[in-house]
Amino acid sequence: MSELQFPPESTWRPLLELALAEDLGPGDVTSRVSIPQGVRVRARIEAREALVVCGLPLVEAVFRAVDPNLRVDRQTEDGKHVAAGTPLLLIEGPVHGILSGERLALNFLGHLSGVATTTHRYVEAVSGTGTQIVDTRKTLPGFRMLDKYAVLAGGGVNHRIGLFDGILLKDNHIAAAGSVGAAVGNARAQAPANLRVQCEVESLDAAREAWEAGADMLLLDNRTPDEIREIIAACPKELVLEASGGITLENVRAYAETGVHRVSIGALTHSAKNVDVALEIEGDGGAG
Repeated sequence: MSELQFPPESTWRPLLELALAEDLGPGDVTSRVSIPQGVRVRARIEAREALVVCGLPLVEAVFRAVDPNLRVDRQTEDGKHVAAGTPLLLIEGPVHGILSGERLALNFLGHLSGVATTTHRYVEAVSGTGTQIVDTRKTLPGFRMLDKYAVLAGGGVNHRIGLFDGILLKDNHIAAAGSVGAAVGNARAQAPANLRVQCEVESLDAAREAWEAGADMLLLDNRTPDEIREIIAACPKELVLEASGGITLENVRAYAETGVHRVSIGALTHSAKNVDVALEIEGDGGAG
C-alpha cells in the first residue's frame, strides 16, 4: 500500500464543527457537575477487536478542538492491522476535555476503521487474482473524502470522487439519451481529454454497442460470473472491465476469477460495521 495522505482539512472541518455542535452544544454538563475543575488524567483509546486502524488524525483534531491543552500521542498509524487490546492513542490533560471529546472521537474512529477493516476483508478475499476492490459514491453526506480515505487505508482503490471527476453512464443516462450507443457517442464527443468514458451494461449486446461507440470502460452490473466471462471473452483486450451489483464477501472471489479488472462494492462505505474501540482513563486522576 502506498503512503496514505489524510484528506485536506477543508474537506472534513465542516463535518467536525457540525458534530461538535451537535454533541457538545454549550458544554458537557455531566462532567461539569461531577468532576472538579483542574483534574488531569491520562487516558488511552484501544482496539477491542482485530481491526485496520483509520482516522487517527481526525481523532487528534477532535481533542484539539475541545481543549488545546490536551496532549495526544499516536501509538500506531492509519492503515496498520492491530490485534484486540492494542493501544491506538494516549491522551493526557484536563479530564473535562477528554470526556467532552470521547464519544465523537470514538464515533469517527469506529466508523472509519470499520470501513478500512471491511475493505481489507474484500481485498484479502481476492488476493492473487489481480482484481482491484473499488468503492462507490454511496457515502453519507459530508463523509465522502473520509470514507474514500478509509477505503485506501484498507487496501482498496477509489472510484471517482463525485460527478465532476469521472464519466459513468448509468441506466438513467442511457434511457434519457435513447440508447447505449447514443449515450456513449455523445459523451465521447464532448468528454474532457483527461476523462475516460465508462458505461454500465447488462448484456453482451449492450457491451458490444458501448465499445463500438467508443467506451473506454464497462461496468458489468448485476451479471453472474458466467455472464461476465461471456462478455469478457468477446471484449477488446484494451477495455477496462468492472463488475458490480450483488457482490458479497462470500462471492467476490468468484467474480474476481472471471478476469475483471475491478469489482466495485457500495457496502464498503454504506454498510461497513463500526469496529469496537474504547477510551479508558488510567489510574485515579487528581487535581492539577
